[in-house]
Amino acid sequence: MINMINHRIINDTDYWVYNDDLKLPVIVMIHGLRGTHHGLDLIAKNLPGYRIIIPDLPGFGISKEFSGEHNIENYVAWLKKFLEDLKLSKPPVLLGHSFGSIIVGYYSKKYPETISKLILVNPIGASALEGAGAILTQIAIFYYWLSRVLSESVGTKLLSAKFGVMAMSITLAKTRDKKLRAFIHDQHLQHFSQFADRRVANEAFKASIHESVRDVAKNISTSTLLIAGELDNVTRLKKQWELVKLFPNAKLEVINKTGHLTHYETPEKVAELIQKFIS
Repeated sequence: MINMINHRIINDTDYWVYNDDLKLPVIVMIHGLRGTHHGLDLIAKNLPGYRIIIPDLPGFGISKEFSGEHNIENYVAWLKKFLEDLKLSKPPVLLGHSFGSIIVGYYSKKYPETISKLILVNPIGASALEGAGAILTQIAIFYYWLSRVLSESVGTKLLSAKFGVMAMSITLAKTRDKKLRAFIHDQHLQHFSQFADRRVANEAFKASIHESVRDVAKNISTSTLLIAGELDNVTRLKKQWELVKLFPNAKLEVINKTGHLTHYETPEKVAELIQKFIS
């Protein structure tokens, strides 16, 4: 059972601590593009034996945005400072979901000594500009471009529009459980548009399609677990098997009959795989 969830702030970053017991081993989790800490909430609640720390990425949720560009380099620098400010007694396990997998992947390449293990949930394992999903990426590029050329208020409304959020949610959700699908759509409608402004959303989107874990995998020495959905249409399963072979020390676990939203559709299974890997 989760005994407590505390909300805290360090240097303009809002973060939440689950099981706030200093004696427990620590997992730091980084959410995906346009998400917030809420997206990883169900996984955290299924890991009662760990102290779990989940920030809202700068510019998303209620964390303050950067003054500079919201790119991978700056997110890595932010993550380094965030982990230092936590003043943990031991290096934590670091987990990233989707866009968060790119951030923690690049971080792990640069600062391997600061973490004990690495977990990538639904990692971005290939360029979004190539392969089966390239057409959807081009549609998204046009969507974000349009949000930039319109006026500030109209562009922001476009990015937050219900039809756009629902189109994404319907595309990614693979479960046939009607109640679960409704929950997923509601989560996206509540939290997917919690970004500081259109600049932040556009800069992070740009980073998400031009960078991938594949770019740094061979340089990550940390023991790594990849968790992928069998039906993931962001990074296809074939590409995930190609990705895991690039790591010096990694394994891939596949969750059947789910896609890119394992954190919503199968959080218990994700938590089980995490616990098995860490222990």
